[in-house]
Amino acid sequence: MQLPVLKTSQATAGEPLVRRTFKVGELAKLTGKTVRALHLYEERGLLEPHERSPGGYRLYGEDAVRRVNWIAKMQEMGYSLGDLQAITREWAQGTSAPEVMARVEATLRDRLAETRAQIERLRTLERELVSSLGYLETCPSCHPQRVAQECQSCDMHADGETAPDLVAGFALREGGS
Repeated sequence: MQLPVLKTSQATAGEPLVRRTFKVGELAKLTGKTVRALHLYEERGLLEPHERSPGGYRLYGEDAVRRVNWIAKMQEMGYSLGDLQAITREWAQGTSAPEVMARVEATLRDRLAETRAQIERLRTLERELVSSLGYLETCPSCHPQRVAQECQSCDMHADGETAPDLVAGFALREGGS
């Protein structure tokens, strides 16, 4: 997407200094966020306008696009705005680049471990879903006169094949089967 260019000040020797700035509505369009979300980020100290226009409008620099995208990615990873406030506060209080970057690395490593664990849980769920759907492939050949309660002891499947939990759970009633 082509970003709009606004001339905001003059450089030395009469050359215009070109700096891209965006009103909050433009920033919202560029990032896919609502104006209210951007104002909330600002209220929480996560986003700052670059300057104010003569009319008092918030003007955001190009770095705001990157910051909003960072907030969105961090939220996608499960961080709340409160978490992001704490992370940015720690960042600002860092005394040395290696110290701060070590914290960033630790944060990202922790989230990577959690993400990998979640992926494994999802793979297990995927296998269970595939198994359940495979089990149910026999059901259309069942006699239409059979009642649903007979599914618990269905003889249409291979000898000893029991319904997977995702299928069997439908047949269970409170207080027993």
